[in-house]
Amino acid sequence: MADYPDFAPAIRATAMAADANPYGSIFVGWLMGQMALAAGSVASQRCRGRAPVVAADGFSFTAPVQVGDEVSFFAAIAATGRTSMTVDVDVWRRERHGDGTERAATGSFTLVSMGADGKPRPVDGELV
Repeated sequence: MADYPDFAPAIRATAMAADANPYGSIFVGWLMGQMALAAGSVASQRCRGRAPVVAADGFSFTAPVQVGDEVSFFAAIAATGRTSMTVDVDVWRRERHGDGTERAATGSFTLVSMGADGKPRPVDGELV
């Protein structure tokens, strides 16, 4: 099993009952949405502007997230192109009343650096 990351999560949330599926664990759609938010946060900070998700790949859901779990979304830029970034996201759950942690999911997102004109711009380019 992977080791708990040694850097701060991009975002952290508490899994709520409204996000549960009919089986009582958290719906993977909610996890994927939060993962996209974490990827977007890291990408936007890197390119200093808008960075929408254009692709998602390689998802693996390895442990169920339960209602009440604290969920941490660790995001890191894995690669950059001229206008795009690949951001890997690991999701870790911590049981509500304890210290036990477990990796719950992993996935990768591609985001594009966008200018004010709505067109792709270089990741390291000037703000427009």
